[in-house]
Amino acid sequence: MYNGTKVLDIHAHVSAPSGNGMLVMGAMLASNTPVWADPRGSGLEARGFTEEAWAGRVKTHTDLLESHSIEAQLVGPRPFTMLGWMQPHIMKAWARFTNHMIAKQCEMEPTRFIGAAMLPQQPLADDLSHCIEELDYCRTELGFKGCYLSPDPAGDRSSPGMDQHYWDPVYEYCQKHGLPIIVHGTNCTDPRIRTIPQNYQIGFVIEQYLATQLLSHGDVFERFPELKVVVCHCGGALDRFIKTDKHLAQKDLSKNLYFDTCALDLNFLEAAIKQRTPANTLFGTETPGSGAAVRPETGLPGDDLVPVIGAMDFLSEDDKQAIFHGNAAHVCPGLAEIAA
Repeated sequence: MYNGTKVLDIHAHVSAPSGNGMLVMGAMLASNTPVWADPRGSGLEARGFTEEAWAGRVKTHTDLLESHSIEAQLVGPRPFTMLGWMQPHIMKAWARFTNHMIAKQCEMEPTRFIGAAMLPQQPLADDLSHCIEELDYCRTELGFKGCYLSPDPAGDRSSPGMDQHYWDPVYEYCQKHGLPIIVHGTNCTDPRIRTIPQNYQIGFVIEQYLATQLLSHGDVFERFPELKVVVCHCGGALDRFIKTDKHLAQKDLSKNLYFDTCALDLNFLEAAIKQRTPANTLFGTETPGSGAAVRPETGLPGDDLVPVIGAMDFLSEDDKQAIFHGNAAHVCPGLAEIAA
């Protein structure tokens, strides 16, 4: 909580037993068989999906929320496990398994977590029509209030850009049902970056920034004027041009394109909020995620961002209230409802 206002976190990922299901994913890939679709199904206790294991993982997650002054999170898949190069029958089963893990976590703490769907994106398909069945299942059966999209599901930059009609079926569905789209980079198979540890993080930066540019310059929001898109990690990178430069899209995107605060370097985060504007910035931390390193100057984890943003003197009190609560409540009303 911040000054009596409940803090809403738009950027979070599922915390499940068994390495967030990666043993199951490995079994699917190794056998080329969609062996399980529900992490609560028979036979999975031996792989670590016991009620005790679930309780421990979720408690660890909620304890972190308590320590970070966060009331509620929109929880989606772990992006680096969204391997869009999987064969379609495996990808479909892995997406369903992941969504059931998200649903299980939300059921265990319904005032803390609301789900955002993983979709079985096929980069070689004509469009994303094949994702609508899973998206509709997650909305109507699991009660999810958003979805994740990888801007490059293939992982090799061969996927259609996010301004292309390939994405229209999901754009249309989300606009119709008021679901925000969370754009988050996923795996990256670029051989040049293989020596960098956790090199998918570099892919995040590139693909999220590219998605921001394509959504800005393209006509997506002319075709879908009520669509709301949140690009993670402040949009991946920042623009280097002044606002009047023709290299930037000279149009009003304030009702459609949003960014989270999931950047840990304070100089970058401050610049991002100023550039993206407080009105289009949503609080996001991905807690628990990659921000556990301790800030030497405070002794607090890097992803403990409420005191960091709360201390930014260039933000007005209204700005802070909007970032911590109001903007997310507008973009994802379901997140505010569970914290009410």
